[in-house]
Amino acid sequence: MTETWLTQEAFDRLQAELNERSGSIREEIKNRIAAAREEGDLKENGGYHAAREEQGKNEARVRQLQKMLETAVIGTPEITEGIVSQGMVVTVVFPDLDDRETFLLGSREEAAHTSIDVYSPTSPLGAAVLGQEVGAEISYETPNGKSLRISIVSAELYVP
Repeated sequence: MTETWLTQEAFDRLQAELNERSGSIREEIKNRIAAAREEGDLKENGGYHAAREEQGKNEARVRQLQKMLETAVIGTPEITEGIVSQGMVVTVVFPDLDDRETFLLGSREEAAHTSIDVYSPTSPLGAAVLGQEVGAEISYETPNGKSLRISIVSAELYVP
């Protein structure tokens, strides 16, 4: 089972979302479904079908949140100076593209509440830099099958 590193703020926010989705939102959707059923014929009842679809999406998010919070590790990962790990802000240079990128290597759940781009450790770029030393020059394969060279310039602990 994959661990998800979350800041305390992100964990609290996700826990609040789970409580709301499994409580008041679930109840509201249930009431809309019941009201739509009372209208009669369900085959052509758009309100009923919309509420059922919303119910499915809500329940999927509830399951996703439950799983994530069960495996969450709160705080920051153990960090070895000079080695890229989750919870670090990483700067890489793409020498062939004359480009530079800085991002947080962490959970996408952190992305909504930070101004920096966030890459998952399972994304192609995230997986390529994870565990590498600062200064390393490596290549990785992009989703479209191209190979890109990168040089890791820095990796520092993320402080929200």
